[in-house]
Amino acid sequence: MIRVLLVDDQALIRGGFRALLEIEDDLEVVAEAANGEQAVALALEHRPDVALVDIQMPVMDGIEATRLIAADERLSAVHVVILTNYGLDEYVFNALRAGACGFMVKDTEPVDLLQGVRVAARGDALLSPAITRRLIGEYVARRPEPAPVGLDVLTNREREVTALVARGLSNDEIAAHMVISPTTAKTHVSRAMTKLRARDRAQLAVFAYESGLVTPRRG
Repeated sequence: MIRVLLVDDQALIRGGFRALLEIEDDLEVVAEAANGEQAVALALEHRPDVALVDIQMPVMDGIEATRLIAADERLSAVHVVILTNYGLDEYVFNALRAGACGFMVKDTEPVDLLQGVRVAARGDALLSPAITRRLIGEYVARRPEPAPVGLDVLTNREREVTALVARGLSNDEIAAHMVISPTTAKTHVSRAMTKLRARDRAQLAVFAYESGLVTPRRG
């Protein structure tokens, strides 16, 4: 059973998501929050697998709630998916930097929402490679200089796989590119994520661009 926390300041939206999710045999809504402060408290109380979190809310917004959840070791198994009305925007990028594993627009098709919750529960990043590149290309490229991310803790191999993750390659594609086994590629990716304290591949990609390890492609 995948346990879900719903976070949105509009009760009607929470009710709609609850009705959709609880039809499914493998999904259960364990709690609802109307703001980020409640979200953090309820995440600690219920330890959900997935938290669907709106960005703009009173008291505490979704970005700060995501940051607090991601920073709490007790909540390391909670995967935050940001809900937005607008698709790709700077709020979403900031949420990814804060530790969200991906995002979905609120008017997404029901089947895609359900699939997204299941993907997030597995610990996979809910961002396609194309969306990851576009998002990072639009917002990281605005920085005048690379930010200090601390990639010096990585081995050369780990830096190489981190760059390839940022380019949107899967473990199998990384393995083919580096002429190593998929298992070895996965190990390098996992070690890089651990050293950089990245919760998922999307955040690892953000770190790669922010550090200057990878440069956004123009055009």
